[in-house]
Amino acid sequence: MVDRDLPPERLPAIAVGAERLGADELWLVEDLGWTGAMATVATALAATSRLRVGIGIVPAPLRNPAVLAMELATLERLYPGRLAAGIGHGVSAWMKRVGEKRESPLALLAETFLAVRTLLSGAQLDLDGREVRIRGVRLVHPPAVVPPLIAGVKGPKSLELAGRIADGTLLAEGSGPTHISAARSAALRGGAGPSFDVAVFVHLAIDDDPREAQRRIAPAAADAAGFLGIDVSDATVAAGTAADAAAVVDSLWDAGAASVIVRPVGDDPIEQFRRLVGELGSERDALG
Repeated sequence: MVDRDLPPERLPAIAVGAERLGADELWLVEDLGWTGAMATVATALAATSRLRVGIGIVPAPLRNPAVLAMELATLERLYPGRLAAGIGHGVSAWMKRVGEKRESPLALLAETFLAVRTLLSGAQLDLDGREVRIRGVRLVHPPAVVPPLIAGVKGPKSLELAGRIADGTLLAEGSGPTHISAARSAALRGGAGPSFDVAVFVHLAIDDDPREAQRRIAPAAADAAGFLGIDVSDATVAAGTAADAAAVVDSLWDAGAASVIVRPVGDDPIEQFRRLVGELGSERDALG
């Protein structure tokens, strides 16, 4: 994941560097005041040839579902099979700040997924919902295949809803093995099928001095803990030596994460990712 504090003009080089190092996916965020997801995702897709590029996430209150479907359809047609679209509630305080706080975030998310999926499938949308009202709209250029629609959520009700409406769940930074297990259980209660995936973000800081890595990652860990409502000591971070970070990534994979999405802190994301990949490669070599 490209940290939102890095200037957007660095994105093409970071995307190319990640692809060269063997990354499977590159994720970008749409947080209020930073950068817009569609512009950055299009830039990353254009700069690379293989990477799957994910939106993690676009806030449903900020996007009319018809316009969101138009954007996603265009990206999927231009770069087939390389888009993953994460949609979530958005940070409540931020949505209130721009006048988009909704009466029922759960209804809005469910109706947004329904609307976007219907339009991307090429069907006409007629929806008179609690939060979304769109009638007589059909995409002129729907994609051949609907890209994965992933719910970026955290609460129990939202995680269960994800199992009903989404192709997967995206968990926020700080989430650990117990969060992955809980998310999967909630999704199954919501009716998720066997192809439902759980992906997780994790902050990354690698240094030969583990104490320096912990110092650098401390603000990010505190922010993540605050967002999840947990003690900072319970927030999962990949910090320390390359071996320390790789062990955390392995623990998240072992807990059932389909994708472990590292978010390097600091100004050297590609160098940190290179060191992590080197360590993970050494582990695979050691296992034969």
